[in-house]
Amino acid sequence: MSTIDLNADFGEGYGDWRLGDDEVLLDVVTTANVACGGHAGDPTTMRAALRAAAVREVAVTAHVAYPDLQGFGRRFLDIDPAELTDQILAQTGALQALAAATGTRVRGVKPHGALYNAIAHHEAQAAAVVTALQELGGEPALLAAPGSVVAALAERAGLPVLLEGFADRTYTPAGTLTPRREAGAVLSTAEEVTAQALSLARDGQVRTTDGTVIDLPVRTLCLHGDTPGAVTLARAVRERLEAEGMTIRAAL
Repeated sequence: MSTIDLNADFGEGYGDWRLGDDEVLLDVVTTANVACGGHAGDPTTMRAALRAAAVREVAVTAHVAYPDLQGFGRRFLDIDPAELTDQILAQTGALQALAAATGTRVRGVKPHGALYNAIAHHEAQAAAVVTALQELGGEPALLAAPGSVVAALAERAGLPVLLEGFADRTYTPAGTLTPRREAGAVLSTAEEVTAQALSLARDGQVRTTDGTVIDLPVRTLCLHGDTPGAVTLARAVRERLEAEGMTIRAAL
């Protein structure tokens, strides 16, 4: 591929508490996944993130999650599928209203944390997310992992899907993210992160934890904003990709 989108998570604060350097990272990425009340994000924080993205003409997605502020959305919840659909609708709808007030719009929906991992294989919860997207009118695209159950269900329903890879997370031979609780789940050096970003963006491949190389076709790369040195790593990724002749542009 000669063009790739870079996305990162924003607005992951609540009240006076803040996480990450949103203002600086927004100058690097092309898509902002804005937390909308599930794992983080209150209305004022959401508005600020949206306004900052709009000024920079950065695309916006709704970073939906389990309703789990205490666990930052990183704990699996055995939530009723109908309730999960309502959560996706409510969180996305709130962000859509604030986006309209700040002169931008929500172009996609990206599940966060434990929900993202669950709908890679959990049929009922994946179907609940797809139902929410259909009830939203089928316009916001779904950001999802290649080979995930939710991506397959969304494509089958005729919904737009944007396949995503992670520059700073390791992969298992099955093509899934290494669980965060396991050692080596997160890449931390610029050399590691830029090499994986280039492999994913240019070749559609990734080297897994056992050393094998697998195909992983993606159109957007996630750069986490809550890891140590996140801005430095994000800049290194963009500079490396552009040095290799790639165009960095929003995919939505």
